Amino acid sequence: MEHRIILDSELEEQFPYEQLLVRCIETALDQQQVDFDCEVNVLITDDEGIRQINAETREIDSPTDVLSFPMFYFRPGVPSESEELEEDPETGLVPLGDMVISYQRAVAQAEEFGHSTERELGYLCVHSVLHLLGYDHMDEGEEKRQMREREEAIMAVMKLER
Repeated sequence: MEHRIILDSELEEQFPYEQLLVRCIETALDQQQVDFDCEVNVLITDDEGIRQINAETREIDSPTDVLSFPMFYFRPGVPSESEELEEDPETGLVPLGDMVISYQRAVAQAEEFGHSTERELGYLCVHSVLHLLGYDHMDEGEEKRQMREREEAIMAVMKLER
C-alpha cells in the first residue's frame, strides 16, 4: 500500500517536524484501515497564512490551528466502501485531500495545554486525517465522541497521548 504524503512549508525557517507528520499520517491511515493507494497534501504555514486560507475558503477571517479539505465524502470508519474513489490518472493514487496546519498556532497551543509541540502537531495531523476520512465533530454528540475516540486511540499507538 502506498500512502504518499506531500509536505510543503511556507515558513521562513526550516520546519523540524516533517518526519513526525509523515509518521502521524501513515499511522492514522493504517489504523483507519485505508487499504488503497492514496495521497495527502500538507501545507505548513503561520497564523497569517492559515487566516488567509480560512477567509478565502470558509469566509471566516481569523486564524485557526488546522484546516482539512477532503476530496471525497466517506462514511466515518469505512473509507474503502466509497464508490466515489477516483485515482489520479498521472499517479495512480487516490487524492484524499489537503490539510493546512499553522505551526505558529500549534506551538502556542502546546504551551497553553502544557504538552510538547510534537504532541500538538501529531494531534492536529491525526485530527485532520480523520476529517479527510469522513469524521466530524460539529454535532457535539455521537459524531464528536466517535472522532475523539479514534484520535485518542491513534495517538496512543504513536505514544503521543496526553
